[in-house]
This record gives sequence, structure tokens and C-alpha cells, in this order.
Amino acid sequence: MAWTSQFARDLGHDPDRRRLLAGLAAGLGGAVLAGCEGPAARAASAVCPLTPEEIRGPFPADGVGGRDRSINVLAEAGVLRRDIRSSFAGFEGTAPGVPLRLELTLVDTRRACAPLAGHALYLWQCDARSDYSLYTRRDANWLRGLQPAGGDGLVHFTSIVPGCYAGRAPHLHCEVFASAEDAMSGARPLLVSQLGLPQAPCAAVYGDRATYGESAANLERWPPSRDWAFAGEDRAMLMLAMTGDPATGYLASATIGLSA
Repeated sequence: MAWTSQFARDLGHDPDRRRLLAGLAAGLGGAVLAGCEGPAARAASAVCPLTPEEIRGPFPADGVGGRDRSINVLAEAGVLRRDIRSSFAGFEGTAPGVPLRLELTLVDTRRACAPLAGHALYLWQCDARSDYSLYTRRDANWLRGLQPAGGDGLVHFTSIVPGCYAGRAPHLHCEVFASAEDAMSGARPLLVSQLGLPQAPCAAVYGDRATYGESAANLERWPPSRDWAFAGEDRAMLMLAMTGDPATGYLASATIGLSA
């Protein structure tokens, strides 16, 4: 099951698939909103644009969307963690793969990119073999975690470079909440989106076929430039900046803009 294409599942099981079918509707909507705001708000948006909405996909484990809405990892106290490589709350094991440190900055586009201190980000991703914990890998709940932003708006995670499965470029999923308490109590997220990983560092990582299987071949067929989520104007706002190497791991960063 690890190498079965999950692209169809991303569309067939998620009620938000209208985001894909609508093309760049969300981007156009943001442009309309910008046109209704004052000059100061438009200037701020030019510096840190709104991060586009994207579909959750079928494996969020947030108790709201996806294939099985009874799965809710956000109800577990242990989900509030920085290092998401290991399972928790009674599950065992640690996800193998090249280390990936994430620095994600949450900012308010209406207030000149002011940091959104106290807001929280829930992050989830597939493992090196392209499985999602609690779904296609039911014996683990790794690679899922929730973190509040510090005073500078920064959210930190330690993860692994995800695998690349058929139909999608390498990516991470995220939801942003007004607070960690909101996330854990079932409140509606302020943003649901995805973050893409650049092709070059992923290609270097995927040379380790023993760990990443068919990811290298999948990446050649579905690079970020061909992925629907990272096409057009959305691409620059959704792609991580990455530095590092497969031997020592990578540091990836991005700014996530909300109209808070």
C-alpha cells in the first residue's frame, strides 16, 4: 500500500476538493479582498501576502476532515510537542528519514507582518515510505504535532524529509489556530494549507532508496512545478526555503500570513 498513488484519495475523500477544481479561486479571492482594503493593508500584504488555502487531504487526524473523522490526534495531550518524529500516547516507534528542522513564522498581514504570538500550528506529513500515520500506517501516530508560536511568531518542529508518492510533489500539511487550546478543544482553524519542498534537496535525499523507496522516481514524474497546489502565483507563497544536506539534515523555513 505504501506505493499506491494517494492523489485520487486527496480528491475523492476531502470535501474541500473544490479548492482544486476552482483552480486559483482562492488567490483571486484574496486579490478582491485586497482591493477592498485601505492602502496600509495593501502595503502590508505586499510584504507578507496571505498564505493560500489548500485542501486538508484525506489524512488530517483532526477530528473534522478526511477519510475518518473519528480520528482526532489533537485530543491527545501529547500532541503538544516540537519533535514529531516519534509516536506517542501509547503508540510506538520513530519515523526513519533525513532530519528536517522547521522554522515557520506566523504573521498578521493586516498589521505590517506583526508576529502572531500565541497562535498555534498543527503540522502533519507522510513518512519516508509515503504512509500517513493512523491511516495507511495504523500502528503509528508519528509525524503529527502541535506547537504555539513564541513572541516572535516562530513555530519550531523537528521532523524528517517526507517521501514523495505518486501524484503529488513532496509536501507538508498545516492548520493554524488562534491558540493551542483552541486546536485541542475542536475549534475551527483559521487556515488550512500545505507547504511544498523544493525539488533539488528532495532529489538528494531520495538517493537513499533503502529508506525512501520509489520517491526519487515519483519526484521525477511529479516535481513541484507540476503539482496543482504549488502552481502559478501560489507557488512562491507555499514553498519552503531549505538549506543543508542528506548527511547532516536540513533546515526549512517559511512565513505563513494570516488576516488575523
